[in-house]
Amino acid sequence: MKNVAVLGATGLVGEEVIKILEQRNFPVKELFLFASGRSEGQTRFFKDNEIEISNDLDPLIKKANIVFGCLDADLSREIIPQFKGKGVVIDNSNAYRMDPEVPLIVPEVNPEKARDHKGIIANPNCSTIQMVVALYPLHKARKIKRIFVATYQSVSGYGRDAITELKYETECMAMQQMVDKYEGSVFAYPIANNVIPQIGSFDELGYTTEEMKMVNETRKIFDDETIQVTAICVRIPVMIGHSEAVSVDFEQPITPDEAKQMLKDAPGIKLFETDDKYPMPLFSVNRDLVFIGRIRKDLVFENGLAMWIVADNIRKGAALNAVQIGELLV
Repeated sequence: MKNVAVLGATGLVGEEVIKILEQRNFPVKELFLFASGRSEGQTRFFKDNEIEISNDLDPLIKKANIVFGCLDADLSREIIPQFKGKGVVIDNSNAYRMDPEVPLIVPEVNPEKARDHKGIIANPNCSTIQMVVALYPLHKARKIKRIFVATYQSVSGYGRDAITELKYETECMAMQQMVDKYEGSVFAYPIANNVIPQIGSFDELGYTTEEMKMVNETRKIFDDETIQVTAICVRIPVMIGHSEAVSVDFEQPITPDEAKQMLKDAPGIKLFETDDKYPMPLFSVNRDLVFIGRIRKDLVFENGLAMWIVADNIRKGAALNAVQIGELLV
């Protein structure tokens, strides 16, 4: 049994972590919940016990064995070093993902790396997680050379405020009212009835931070810097569930039927085998699996396949993956 802490316990991911810890019967001796001062005194239920949320880190630092970090990157950099030499922190932010001393773990892909931690384990980006879970069985068999991915990401990837904004704008449009941006708006442009081809800031080559996360994290998780990856990440007016159109080029030929056979019983995957049945974000919500469909011969890559990948970005793309890492530790 472990003393467990959740940092950012009132956010979308933090609340999902608490729920999954209970659903999967994680061996929790005592659960500590931390959030900002605005949330102090609120409560959350865990196994029929009402647990008060605190803004005091000291008890967590002294007692917690496993810590789930569900904070933004700046707060993670400030808070997580305080646990050094104490418990193991599984961090969901991008603060430590590319640190060479911090393992970046997807349990269906590289669980053995969890033993190499020095007090911090990084949880990958939500879009990266679902893509590597889908591609790893194929990579093991034929070795990937190149990946092109276009993501269609739900607003919940930004947080609860983005869901509120999409609901507000949708209601405005339903009443044929003008959608006005307001102080504190999450997005620079209306997201209802629109798509925004920018997630994060741009670099000198015109790629966004979200796109480069997919490039760099995929290479680190697969432990292969030779894999070429290019991505375009797009925000769409969907509440929950990320979708990806992926084309992959392999070192050896592979047919769609061979790929389906490799994926059929792979861990963490639900395969749609016929063309007229395919995954959609609406049906991924609250599901643990990565859904794959529309597997076909790619018409550009010589040894390529094209496919469609969908997952619940809050659950599998964040909270569940973190809890699975915790299960590796215990």
